[in-house]
Amino acid sequence: MNKVELIGRLTKDPDVKTAQNESGTTIARYTLAVDRKGRSKGNDEQTADFISVVAFGSSGDFASKYLKKGLKIAVVGHIQTGSYTNKDGVRVYTTDVVAEDQEFVESKGSSASENVAEAASSFVDIPDEQMPFK
Repeated sequence: MNKVELIGRLTKDPDVKTAQNESGTTIARYTLAVDRKGRSKGNDEQTADFISVVAFGSSGDFASKYLKKGLKIAVVGHIQTGSYTNKDGVRVYTTDVVAEDQEFVESKGSSASENVAEAASSFVDIPDEQMPFK
C-alpha cells in the first residue's frame, strides 16, 4: 500500500502551471514543512522535513486558488518516484507526494494558541453542587 498523510505548513505559494495538452490540466507544486521531533546533542529539538507535493487536476485547481505560504494544511496522497537527465547529463532522482486530498487544518488568520483559547472559552462552568458525581 502506498499512502501518505501529512500535516504541515507551506513554505511558499504553490508554483502553478497548465499542462500543454488538450485537457489543460492544472499542475500545482509546493513544499510542505512537516514538524518532526529529533534528538540533537541529547536535547529534544523540533525539526522539520521539507516534503515536495504535486497536485493535478481539481486538486491542482484547489491548491492554486486557496493555498498560500504559511498556511497549515493536511495532505493525503501517495509517493511517486521518478528520474530525469539534467542539462549537464547527470541523472536526477525525484520523490514527490501526489496529493489526492488537501484540507485546511486551522481557520484563516489563526494560530494554534488562538484555537486553544477559543475552545477553552466555550466551556461552561458548572457549580460542584450540580455535578452528578464528585
